[in-house]
Amino acid sequence: MIRKGSSLNQNLNTLFLVCFVPLAVVIVYLLFLVNHVSDRYDVIVNNITTANVYNLHLKEELDYTMYVIVVNAERAYELVDTDPHELINAARKDFQGLEEQAEQDYAKTRLSRIVKSLDTLEDRVTEIEEDAQTSGMYDTNLERLDMNIRIVTDLIQDEIQEYIYYEAKNLEMLRLSVRTEARRSLEIAVSISLLVLIGTLLISRNLRNRLTAGISQLRMVTKKAGHGDFTVRAELEDSQEELKELGDGFNQMVERIGELVEDIRIEQLNLRQMEQKLLQAQINPHFLYNTLDTIIWLAETGEKDQVIMMVTALSDFFRTTLSKGRDFISVKEEESHIRSYLQIQQFRYQDILEYEIDIPEEMHQYQILKLTLQPLVENALYHGIKNKRGMGHIRVSGHLEDGRLVFQVTDNGMGMTPEKLASVQQAMKRNENDQTTDPSVFGLYNVEQRIRLNYGPGYGIWLSSTYGEGTEAYVEIPAKISN
Repeated sequence: MIRKGSSLNQNLNTLFLVCFVPLAVVIVYLLFLVNHVSDRYDVIVNNITTANVYNLHLKEELDYTMYVIVVNAERAYELVDTDPHELINAARKDFQGLEEQAEQDYAKTRLSRIVKSLDTLEDRVTEIEEDAQTSGMYDTNLERLDMNIRIVTDLIQDEIQEYIYYEAKNLEMLRLSVRTEARRSLEIAVSISLLVLIGTLLISRNLRNRLTAGISQLRMVTKKAGHGDFTVRAELEDSQEELKELGDGFNQMVERIGELVEDIRIEQLNLRQMEQKLLQAQINPHFLYNTLDTIIWLAETGEKDQVIMMVTALSDFFRTTLSKGRDFISVKEEESHIRSYLQIQQFRYQDILEYEIDIPEEMHQYQILKLTLQPLVENALYHGIKNKRGMGHIRVSGHLEDGRLVFQVTDNGMGMTPEKLASVQQAMKRNENDQTTDPSVFGLYNVEQRIRLNYGPGYGIWLSSTYGEGTEAYVEIPAKISN
């Protein structure tokens, strides 16, 4: 009854029809039966009631009235209230009505006899009334009263009683018929109910199996897709139309997600390559050229120890910068990197630069994104210290705080005005598609984006600065032990 690929709505309609139509037929049949029995019962009871009224009073009233007329014709209607003709006419009208409604020949025959007997009775009443006005007819009228009136009323009463008995038998037959029909109706209702129950169970079981099978498959493929397998597909060709549409939509969604994931993977690879290029770009070519020029100058002047120191520092600097392609290094390695950088720069700017590194050893075991602090130190030197007359001081410190690594790069350079600070902070948070030409922001922006990309939006760089006094950069990243 449930077709493959049919819609859930169609199947529910089929289930509804299987349940409703047979029960509706049973209910209609029972209503018809009750109405039919009720109508027959009302007709029979009405017939018996009508006939019984005349069975009880017609003979008694007519016999007494006619006796008074015979005995005292002149004052008869003063002594009695009943007009025999009116009583006979009323009875004739009622019994003629019963005869017209009668369906069986036996009832029609009885009622026809009663009507004819009433006609005869009316003729006899008329004869006695006419003779009662004539003197000398008293004895004759008494004889007629016995022979014509009382015999006819006895006959009418007997026929009415036979008719009542007949209707009573009909009522008993109706009762037996009702009992039989009730038993038959109960059997039919039980049989149909059992068939409806069986059909409903079969259809609902089939429908349930199709629904649960489709939903289970959707659940399974959804779970696989949730674990990253975007090659799964829901196969629901034999399921309900709604589930099939849902499966098609799921397949399209998973396919699209797979495409997007692949695009993201390719984009991340490209981003990683760009990041490597960006890291290399962080090594200022002028810094390298100037350092090499300084080494050459020291070699020419015979400053062997200084040459060794510069070459060693430069070697350590590039070793950490490259780090065998690793993205994360230890805090100790990052500290060594900025120390090498500052040693080289201090030799070049010994008249204006002094530095201090205060990172506790307990932080050395944690990992940090490579080239996180060096760009900040470089920014402090080139955009802070060099723009200020006199000796400049750069301090790099760190501490652990609530599961985070917190670093501060502080300088006592020129600092920034509130307007400049706001502009720099806004540029650091800009969209990646936006461009900036401010060299003081480029390094900070790159570090900010790399931190957010690797650690999430809850981490990054925060700046505070006072014009003429200096700038402080805060870096916060999660505390994770280095591998």
